[in-house]
Amino acid sequence: MNRNEYNLSVDKFSDDVFRFIYKTCHNKELAEDIIQDAYMVLWEHVREITFEKAKAFLFTTSYHKMIDIFRREKRNKDIENINPEYYLSGTQTPDLQDILEFALNKLSPVQKTVILLRDYENYSYQEIADITHLSESQVKVYIFRARNSMKEFIRKPDLIV
Repeated sequence: MNRNEYNLSVDKFSDDVFRFIYKTCHNKELAEDIIQDAYMVLWEHVREITFEKAKAFLFTTSYHKMIDIFRREKRNKDIENINPEYYLSGTQTPDLQDILEFALNKLSPVQKTVILLRDYENYSYQEIADITHLSESQVKVYIFRARNSMKEFIRKPDLIV
């Protein structure tokens, strides 16, 4: 990859990678730091990586940096501790987007990651397997279970205010 292709990858892929990381960690500054680190790693390997592989490399690198941070700071518990009253209290009925976001946040970190990559970023099962270092069949199982979990959450009668 040359400098122009690197700059093009910044223009083309940074928003997608940021959106994926931000939806997972819910911290804008942390997401920005992770993306910046991923682009630094890409720059360090710019001669080894082709432009066609840059997007997958950025998603993989960002994902692993985020997981490292979660492990180091033990944030997994913080991500799952969300107060449902935030969405269900008051006179305003939560809209579908709020309910989906809340259901997504109730998933385990692995399920959330594969759902975001598949349904939000439109990656194939094989690409997700490559990014997360899971087998393709594991990815399919996690996606299936995550979707079922989200469906069950959405169907709960206490969500209707």
